[in-house]
Amino acid sequence: MTVITKDNFKAEVEEQAGLVVIDLYADWCGPCRMLAPILEQLEGEYTDVKFCKINVDDEPELAREFNVSSIPMVAFVKDNVFADLSIGFVPKPALKAKIEANR
Repeated sequence: MTVITKDNFKAEVEEQAGLVVIDLYADWCGPCRMLAPILEQLEGEYTDVKFCKINVDDEPELAREFNVSSIPMVAFVKDNVFADLSIGFVPKPALKAKIEANR
């Protein structure tokens, strides 16, 4: 999973065609650690979807851009347009449904 910083955000997210799934997380967050392996599984299942992650502690500017108020938060960006959002820990079927709805 690609680690996104303010330096590579444009190339890795804004300039990507198709769906980009962004995990906004923090290392200290228990639910974030529970969600990470689910997103890694989904990354293996969807070759046409880009998966990446942003550590909100390391990238406060990006966290502000996404209006992060609670983590984990998963943002869905399609063709550089914000498409959907998931806040808190959600099971794999729920994330899969959001991916399918936004592909």
